[in-house]
Amino acid sequence: MNPDLAIELFKLTIFQALTVVAPFLLVALTVGLVVSLIQSVTSLQEQTLVFIPKLLSVVGVFLLSAPWLVRTLSEFLIMCFARMADMAH
Repeated sequence: MNPDLAIELFKLTIFQALTVVAPFLLVALTVGLVVSLIQSVTSLQEQTLVFIPKLLSVVGVFLLSAPWLVRTLSEFLIMCFARMADMAH
């Protein structure tokens, strides 16, 4: 395997992972921040109250972005399979 090809494949894999995970992380971060702000305003300090809104929002993002996720990951997999011939040299 060519080192340049390995480095390029590693970069593409890291970028793909960040692209796929970013919507989930951003939604969980935003919902957690909003719920924490509401908790501090209302003086409710129960830590388990953050879990359900985060879970529901991440599930919602998953349901809305499932077609995009499948398309993106399948395109990446097809690209990896297409490059396997280059990796053997």
